[in-house]
Amino acid sequence: MAQSWEICPNRWIDANSPCFIIAEVGQNHQGDIEIAKYLIKKAKESGADCVKFQKSDLRTKFNAAALDRPYTTENSWGDTYGSHKGHLEFSESQFYQLQQYSQEIGIPFTASAMDEVSLQLLHSMDVPFIKIGSGDANNYQLLRKAAATGRPIVLSTGMQTLANVHKAVKSILDVQGQHPRLCLLQCTSCYPTPPNQVHLRVMETMRKEFPEVHVGYSGHEKGYVISLAAAALGARVIERHITFDKNAKGSDHKCSLEPEEFEHFVKGVREIEEALGVPVKNCLPCEEPVVKKLGKTLVATQDLPVGIIISPEHLVAKVAEPRGIDADRVENVIGREVVKCIGSDESLLETHLKRGEK
Repeated sequence: MAQSWEICPNRWIDANSPCFIIAEVGQNHQGDIEIAKYLIKKAKESGADCVKFQKSDLRTKFNAAALDRPYTTENSWGDTYGSHKGHLEFSESQFYQLQQYSQEIGIPFTASAMDEVSLQLLHSMDVPFIKIGSGDANNYQLLRKAAATGRPIVLSTGMQTLANVHKAVKSILDVQGQHPRLCLLQCTSCYPTPPNQVHLRVMETMRKEFPEVHVGYSGHEKGYVISLAAAALGARVIERHITFDKNAKGSDHKCSLEPEEFEHFVKGVREIEEALGVPVKNCLPCEEPVVKKLGKTLVATQDLPVGIIISPEHLVAKVAEPRGIDADRVENVIGREVVKCIGSDESLLETHLKRGEK
């Protein structure tokens, strides 16, 4: 069974704690630190538990040919993929600025480690947990090094098979032991993801296959209805992109939530958590006024004289005044002796019947 563990100060990942909601800025900041700060502020105001970016050391993450590859799509910020990614990549000093700003306004700050150099930077920044994106879910060397930091790991599983996820989990367990601080996120790496490609039921498969870890969801769908469903299905962590404008330049914006939407999403998750309640069925105190108004009472179908023994044909359930013996007690009434006359269509009271059950 998955252990309880602290992902951020005073925020725990376990079956009894609220879903941990990550607002992913990613690279929706367009390379502008002021936009980044704006999105951090909006993440805080929305009620998110954490704000997350992405960090890459381009020469470590990509080879030279990949960086030199022409990149001239509508989302491009440069003629080559390297110049495009360079435009969107914050420096180490800028990352420290964003972390400090997050601390000032009171929201935890972290990032996805896209390579070993970035992993070590984030570790040195003392981030509360390390996020590993889907692109590195089969990068077992990076996973082992992330586990070796001793920090909690949130791992997205887009583009992977179940066999790959088994290898990823084993890589982390080999370092962290049999009680890891790990949360697997069901994820489909498609931007935006069509609803029929989301497969939320994989979360249940993961729970069965990996009982020692927690399970959540990283969504790239339009809107947030599917993410609310993930919360209802028990996701312990949910990650969604936040943007200043869904029509902005960049592939992630279309599957992101604008600040007002993100706030509605967070409120929706919290409302769902309240509604899930406890697995015990009872008549609740809030229902008592309706019970008094519409609850069914046992009523006589005919005049019942003293001495008659109650049989099923003597009884019917009705909304009645005064409220008498509840309809669900009919089996306890049948076979008892009448000690006080009961008129037709009159409520049965305990005073009408011989004391004690039949």
